[in-house]
Amino acid sequence: MPNLIKKITSTPKGWSTKPKERLSYYLYFCGQNAIYNLVASFLTTYLMLSIGGLVKTAGIMLAVKVWDAVNDAIFGVLFDKVKFKSGKKFIPWLRISLVFIPLTTVMLFAIPNGFSENAKLAWLTVAYILWDTAYTLCDVPIFGIITSMSENIDERNSIISYKQIWSGVGSGVALILGTVLVGEQVKLNYTVVAIICAVFAIITMIPACFKLEERFGGDRDEDFTLKKMFSYLVQNKYLLIYYIGYFFYSSANVSGSLNLFVSFYLFNNSQFSLVVQALSLVPAAIFSFLVPHMVRKFDKMKLFRVCTLATVILSVVMWLIGYNSMIGFIIISILRAVPMAILGVMLFMFTPDCAEFGKFTSGIEAKGITFAIQTFMAKLTAAVSGALGMFILGLKSTGWVSVEGAQNFADLQGVTQTDHAKAVLWFIYVMSTAIGYAIAYVIWTRYKLTDKDVQTMADCNSGKITRAEAEEKLGGRYDKKSKK
Repeated sequence: MPNLIKKITSTPKGWSTKPKERLSYYLYFCGQNAIYNLVASFLTTYLMLSIGGLVKTAGIMLAVKVWDAVNDAIFGVLFDKVKFKSGKKFIPWLRISLVFIPLTTVMLFAIPNGFSENAKLAWLTVAYILWDTAYTLCDVPIFGIITSMSENIDERNSIISYKQIWSGVGSGVALILGTVLVGEQVKLNYTVVAIICAVFAIITMIPACFKLEERFGGDRDEDFTLKKMFSYLVQNKYLLIYYIGYFFYSSANVSGSLNLFVSFYLFNNSQFSLVVQALSLVPAAIFSFLVPHMVRKFDKMKLFRVCTLATVILSVVMWLIGYNSMIGFIIISILRAVPMAILGVMLFMFTPDCAEFGKFTSGIEAKGITFAIQTFMAKLTAAVSGALGMFILGLKSTGWVSVEGAQNFADLQGVTQTDHAKAVLWFIYVMSTAIGYAIAYVIWTRYKLTDKDVQTMADCNSGKITRAEAEEKLGGRYDKKSKK
């Protein structure tokens, strides 16, 4: 442990960032992920408690993503075009979003209980659009700024690995608050949870707005046109391959949004999921800390695919064992937490690599577009995964009994589900993840970008080596020429 602390608090030779700067970066993700996971994991739960029409509600969640597609594309272009007086490209956006993210989060979880169903759906539509826009304002810059903080690929990988651990802390805060406070014992509601998470987010996100430094890339902005944007996206094939796989990986993972209902109806206590998460925490944390060392020894994508396949196999085993075996479920959950933890840490390591690849092959500086795609896919898949489980359970053939106006799980104690409805819930909860991960695994076999090649591209993009030197090192593996 002392060696680990020393490694985190010291600055290795060749790195550009300082310990306090990195800490502020980590803290930002702690707060941001408390917000994101509150919405990703508990918005579906909140809506299933407060709005009766599950199919309609699922439709609203997906319809908002039409705006999301426009919103992220517009912001991606604006991000690459807007010039602030300070000369900074990322930090001004972080400061702008600092207030809007917490406010829109509270609004999203504060639908008046006395409203009619249609009025509730209207509130949801407006609040979700506002939250979605506010989240874009912070997500693209905080991920994109890593390319400005450092041009050292090892440094980037390390920072992204450790920030994901801090992201886990924020996720844990949201998980505990969103599970305990609305449980059968405490009996509070999600509006209170949202307010607490919002305050926590403001406190942890503030330091990054003043401590982070933009060192590189300030003078290489590209004047974007739609034609150039399309050209960039077409040529950046690895960005497309990765995020097509990510769509299936994340969209089908409905377990987070249905966790409390599985715990309540299949294991007879909404707090049960918290116990399983706590037992899984130690192995997950250990392997999370090992990721920076693992990616130095193994190719990132190969390790990523191995963990994806392991999750598929363990998920199938879990479904076959069934929910009647509580011990079997706990054991498989703990085992499955290891590859899923590694995947969680590595998930967004590939976007900066794709940004370097895009610059090298197309000659277009498009960090805004690149990270806007990441933000869009993260929000899109969160909405799809939440809506998917809700939509299927809302179908008449499932026999699921819906409720309206419930504040917490104490209000559900008189509502029972049939064995068929429980079997559907179990299948969706476990096997949708397995199916989505399996499809993603096949798609990701087409991703061939390696860390060594990305470092060469980054060196060429920054002018440390010439184009001819880079092409010689790459040995003809990437035959597209830069368009100057």
